[in-house]
Amino acid sequence: RLYQINFEMPNCEKQSEVRTLYLVGDFSAPAEFFVTLGVFSFLYSMAALVLYLRFHSLYTENTKLPFTDFCVTVCFAFFWLVAAEAWGKGLSDVKAATRPSTLISAMGVCQGEGVICSAGTTPAMGLANISVVR
Repeated sequence: RLYQINFEMPNCEKQSEVRTLYLVGDFSAPAEFFVTLGVFSFLYSMAALVLYLRFHSLYTENTKLPFTDFCVTVCFAFFWLVAAEAWGKGLSDVKAATRPSTLISAMGVCQGEGVICSAGTTPAMGLANISVVR
């Protein structure tokens, strides 16, 4: 929810005055989908582990239970692939929206002649990139 993040831009006309700008974009849906699927996968894994260990005889005697388990696992694997792809796209959109050159181009004060604006630092996205690799 980048639209909730603000930053201050100096107003060159009046030295003491600053303008507040907000980032653009809401990329929370892919992240929420990724996390929700991760939680459901963890809960299903725990339930399956209890079934395998505690009710092993029920699992081996019933022929439909292993097939159902297989189908649910395949569905989770497919949705995990989709969620990882969605999170990767969401992350690339966040990186594009917070790129220093994008922010500088959004500042009206940087568009004047003879004005040179530069970013102090570039954002560190290493841990975010690693989250997509998982």
